[in-house]
Amino acid sequence: MKVTAIKTKKVIPREDTNLKEIVDAFLPKLAERSIVAITSKIVAICEGAIVKVGEVEKNKLIEQEAEYFLPPDPGYSFYLTIKYNLLIPSSGIDESNGNGYYILWPRDPQKTANEVRAHLCAKHKLKNIGVIITDSKTTPLRWGVEGATIAHSGFAPLKNYIGTPDIFGRELHYTKTNVMDSLGNAAVLVIGEGAEQTPLAVIEDAPFVEFQDRNPLEDEVKQVKITMMEDDLYRTLLTCVKWQKGGSGSARK
Repeated sequence: MKVTAIKTKKVIPREDTNLKEIVDAFLPKLAERSIVAITSKIVAICEGAIVKVGEVEKNKLIEQEAEYFLPPDPGYSFYLTIKYNLLIPSSGIDESNGNGYYILWPRDPQKTANEVRAHLCAKHKLKNIGVIITDSKTTPLRWGVEGATIAHSGFAPLKNYIGTPDIFGRELHYTKTNVMDSLGNAAVLVIGEGAEQTPLAVIEDAPFVEFQDRNPLEDEVKQVKITMMEDDLYRTLLTCVKWQKGGSGSARK
């Protein structure tokens, strides 16, 4: 698999409002079976999902944007939140590379992924193009951030091994590979977290990806997600604390 970060101009809040123009200006000519990774930050900037620092207290903004949140422990500044069915700090809100603005998560990342995929297929006259909207997240018991995908389009998000044999003929009962997050992790690694100015990446030579020349169906989007009350391996940890209901994006309404 080959992952190439794409350098762009600075994407500036209140100045840049057209994501497709940025994608067209900086992406190279795409080949069939390519996947384009786009950071959630430039998606949010282009759609205006931003709040001027100082206009709203950040803690209040986090609570308004979260679906569920746990207030920080005394002396610790980070909220633990759930948004778009991901466990993340601070509702995904970020100040880095924001030029004086809080950058929120996109309003409807799935819609954006679908629209960009259709645009790229038409522009490059290709059938099989994937798109992922990415951001970074933390992992319990590990230092450092890693990538995650908050929306995908153009390929199957999971590879299901259930019912297939391992190399010794033992049937697998539980294993599924999360393809979309694995791609997001690889993309975020090369995109970087600081001043790299590479909010796009192109993934090529990924034979394990099952492309689909359409948007994902609603059931396909849902099949990646597990709610806290379902058969989640971490259900005991997730349900033993008192989550507070957040505003689910009310800060931007």
